[in-house]
Amino acid sequence: MIKVNNRPIEWQEGMTIKKLINSLKYSYPVLIVTINGEHIPREKYEEAAVADGDDVKIIHPIAGG
Repeated sequence: MIKVNNRPIEWQEGMTIKKLINSLKYSYPVLIVTINGEHIPREKYEEAAVADGDDVKIIHPIAGG
């Protein structure tokens, strides 16, 4: 089990940030992602592994005016 934005999500073997984002159907063009408080750059999403028990935050910035 992992946490994504404080919600429990079933962990799967071989899970990466990219696979997680796709499975959650995030469609925002810009995302900020951390695993256990460590920022993951966008270019690392495909290789950044998510381990069982990890705490993942996925945030989409918004602008207003």
